[in-house]
Amino acid sequence: MSGMHGDHDLGHTVAGWTGTSLAVVGFTLSGVATVAGWTSGFWLGLGVTALAALVTWVLHLSGWGKPGGPRPRADQRWRARDRAAAQGHRDCVGCRAAGRGRRRPYRQVEPREQPVTEAA
Repeated sequence: MSGMHGDHDLGHTVAGWTGTSLAVVGFTLSGVATVAGWTSGFWLGLGVTALAALVTWVLHLSGWGKPGGPRPRADQRWRARDRAAAQGHRDCVGCRAAGRGRRRPYRQVEPREQPVTEAA
């Protein structure tokens, strides 16, 4: 099945699967609590859903999440760590929120030449 897409990785990762699983549990808990009229269960489900977003973000930043796109076959396994996570992914909101990615290049300041004054 994975050969259908060639070298294009769809981004299936540990972070993605963990976050999706937690979000499904949270939404299901909120839905069941809404039908049952259990107010605290509804808020508990929303809390689990928020926790899913936080867990996904932390796993993404630690290298267990990667954006979809062209990638060598060796890095397409869903359990493969992303070696580029420490620098941040280009156009990734999560990486920018953590202060990674799209950093301004280091600009070295050149010393100015001092004007030469002649001694009279």
